[in-house]
Amino acid sequence: MHVVSPCMTTTLGIIGAGNIGSQIARVAVANGYDVVIANSRGPESLAGLVEELGPHAKAGTAEEAGSAGDVIVVSVPLHAIEQIPVEPLAGKIVLDTNNYYFERDGHIEALDRAETTTSQLLQKHLPTSKVVKAFNHIGAADITTDGTPAGTENRRALATAGDAPEAVEFVTRFYDQAGFDTVEIGPLSESWRVERDRPAYVARQNAGELAANLAIANRLP
Repeated sequence: MHVVSPCMTTTLGIIGAGNIGSQIARVAVANGYDVVIANSRGPESLAGLVEELGPHAKAGTAEEAGSAGDVIVVSVPLHAIEQIPVEPLAGKIVLDTNNYYFERDGHIEALDRAETTTSQLLQKHLPTSKVVKAFNHIGAADITTDGTPAGTENRRALATAGDAPEAVEFVTRFYDQAGFDTVEIGPLSESWRVERDRPAYVARQNAGELAANLAIANRLP
């Protein structure tokens, strides 16, 4: 895992402690962030993970993670985003790690017709938050194993998309701390380019390769 020295302590509120959420928590703690992490089963179910993460992490409810976090990570199944608390996330940067799996989430007509994106659905649910796409197109295990220092030849790159420049800037900085270069896609409306079944999805690629895969993506199968 790539680790750099943080310039200040920021608290990440992580809502969703599955494979991706727990890995982001590990990267965050390793890079000097405080973490408050929540899942649907309650704080007591996260005792083992919090013990592993150490004194800079604690478990809470979704509301507590949302309130405590300076920046929030939402890493729950798409069908559960309506359960994300709205008010505690108001005005905050919110990283969306989601992908649409109709086999799990049920068919969502607007996504099937390519009328919106998963991140735009989360933004609609969180109208005053600054939603930004992040970590949706990398295997969970790779988050803590594939990172390398800035300037490393063939460094792996990840994409982000967002409507708020400060949110994209945060993801770019956090990706770098985790050991990855960043390729900006554009606004949330373009985040489909890195979603499931597109060329950039879960492929190991450097910045040039990622940019090329984003460019050749088709909106509909």
